[in-house]
Amino acid sequence: MKPGGGDGIYRDGRHYDLITAALAAHRMAASADYVDGVSFYVRQAEKCGGPVLELACGTGRIAIPIAERGVRVTGLDISESMLAHARRKAAEKGVTIEWVRADCRHFKLNRRFRLIFVAYNSLGHLHDLESVAACFLCVRRHLTEDGRFIVDFFNPRLDVLTRDTSGRYPVAEYPDPDGRGTVVVTESNTYEADTQINRIRWHYRVGEEQEYVEELNLRMFYPQELDALLHYNGFTIEAKLGDFDESAFASTSPKQIIVCRAVHSGEFGDTISE
Repeated sequence: MKPGGGDGIYRDGRHYDLITAALAAHRMAASADYVDGVSFYVRQAEKCGGPVLELACGTGRIAIPIAERGVRVTGLDISESMLAHARRKAAEKGVTIEWVRADCRHFKLNRRFRLIFVAYNSLGHLHDLESVAACFLCVRRHLTEDGRFIVDFFNPRLDVLTRDTSGRYPVAEYPDPDGRGTVVVTESNTYEADTQINRIRWHYRVGEEQEYVEELNLRMFYPQELDALLHYNGFTIEAKLGDFDESAFASTSPKQIIVCRAVHSGEFGDTISE
C-alpha cells in the first residue's frame, strides 16, 4: 500500500513533518547563520497580537508554537489529512486552535484578524493570477484596519529552474514513520517559462519498497512581480526581507518575506473595490 493512502505521501502529516525537519537540519548544518522560520512567525504574532490566521497551515508547525505563546490563532488548509495531523499535535500540546478546512481563495470566517500570513512558499500552489487575486481579496476582507499580511516565498533561482530535466537531485532523507526503513527523496523538474510553473516530481523510495512519484507543481513569483501583485490587489508594502533573520531583501537573498497592510478606500486617492 502506498504511504499516505489516497492523499499521497506529501499530504501525510507525519511524512510532511519529518521531511520538513530533515530539510531544516540540512540548512542549519550548511549555514551557521540559519534562522528558523517558526521563531520568526512567533515573533510577528506576538508583535501584532491576536487573533492570527495562517493560510495553508498544513500540520500546524507554525500555528501550534504561536498558540503555545498565548496568542489566539486559526489555521486554515484545504487538506483534511494535514488538518487531522494538526489536530492530534495540538491536542498533545494541550493548546486550543481553531482548524478550518477551506480553500484560501474562497473563505469567509465572519471575523477579522490582526495578522494573516501564508508561509513557506505555499503561494506557489496558486497557479494563475485569478487565484492569487481571489486569495488576496479574501485576506483584505479578513484583516483588521491595523492588521498586517505577510507573504513568504523563495527568491527563484534560474540555475535550479533550468537544470537538466533528466537529472535526479537530492531533497532529503528521514526515517519512515511506519518503521519501514529510510525514506529517500529526490526530485526532477521541468520549468514552463510561459506559465511560470515549475513541474516538480518528487521520487520517494521507502526502505526496500518500490519507488513512489508525486507531483509538486509550483508557480514562480519573481521579486518585482510579487511586489506588483500585492500593490495592484490592494496592499502597501511596509518591509521586504531577504530571510528570517529580518535582513533587507537583496538580489542574492534566498527568501522574499513581505510585510504589508491593506490599503483603505481613498488612502491614495483611489477606491479599492471589494
